[in-house]
Amino acid sequence: MENTDCLFCRIVRDDSLGRIIEENSDGFLMEDGYPITMGHSLVIPKRHVESFFDTTPEEKASLFLLVERAKGILDKKYQPSAYNIGINDGSAAGQTVPHLHIHLIPRYEETGSDPRGGVRWIIPEKADYWGDK
Repeated sequence: MENTDCLFCRIVRDDSLGRIIEENSDGFLMEDGYPITMGHSLVIPKRHVESFFDTTPEEKASLFLLVERAKGILDKKYQPSAYNIGINDGSAAGQTVPHLHIHLIPRYEETGSDPRGGVRWIIPEKADYWGDK
């Protein structure tokens, strides 16, 4: 079911800006409008659904096929060193657009940067579990 006020539903309905890179029966791939790294992408279900936990098993499979496809595209285009895959599910988790979207964030080797902890940095005071306590 579509939500006419939803940004992602509007893109599904009319992609006049050509933002959709790839799609399948259940979802689509696009670049993040506010990327945190080069190539930061989103995989989004076509059906308006707010939570990952409200998707069907078929939708989950289709969405993760798009995550795999996105990785192949980004590997070829940018050659990142690694990836973070993330879902902010609910406002307390930081979800700002109430339509499920999966972040695929390419990561690159950065001098002086310590990537340990990855997604644990969502709560910075608990991220460094290997350091001095």
